[in-house]
Amino acid sequence: MAEEPTVREAQRASAELKSILEALIFASPEPLTPKAMFKLLDTEPKEDVQAALAELKQDYERPGGLQLVEVAGGYQIVTRADLHDWVRKLFHERSTQRLTVQALETLAVIAYKQPITALEVTEIRGVNTAGVLNTLLERGLIKIVGRKQVVGRPFLYATTREFLIRFGLNDLNDLPKVEDMAEALGLDMPILVEQPAREEDLPIAEPEVEEPGGSIH
Repeated sequence: MAEEPTVREAQRASAELKSILEALIFASPEPLTPKAMFKLLDTEPKEDVQAALAELKQDYERPGGLQLVEVAGGYQIVTRADLHDWVRKLFHERSTQRLTVQALETLAVIAYKQPITALEVTEIRGVNTAGVLNTLLERGLIKIVGRKQVVGRPFLYATTREFLIRFGLNDLNDLPKVEDMAEALGLDMPILVEQPAREEDLPIAEPEVEEPGGSIH
């Protein structure tokens, strides 16, 4: 009969599992979901992985330059938000990597009104948004989720998982109030008064649609 592990051995195993989990989250290019954790650590009991994750969360509650955040249904180790300016100095962030005010306005409209057509976005913003939509599609911040069942069957747009990751949101329910978003971005967007769409209200499967070219329907 095998001997029961000692308390010290159990503690050492728990600490090792927590270290492995921390390394996996840190090394993952995308937020690491619990499902992925269980798959990678399939030799470990799920309850042990969950306990290690809980301990890791507690560790990162201490003051420091890094934090463990829950984003897009997974976990990431990122720099603290109030230190981003220092990190930008390190990487000399180029202005071309930033979204323009027009792109931010369009993205905000889509985030709060999705799924939405290009014409509806244009009606809200008051300017043609075809070029901006293409930019957001190229950045992977929005996607085509279907067609609206009206004359012309225009494309419907919605935000992506990359959008959640980029803005540090776990899901659409984490979107701030419209007024707070507008104030944070320095935008004047009084038309956005409705609550954001819930995840369950959006189309689940993305249909096969042709890639938009020079024009947006």
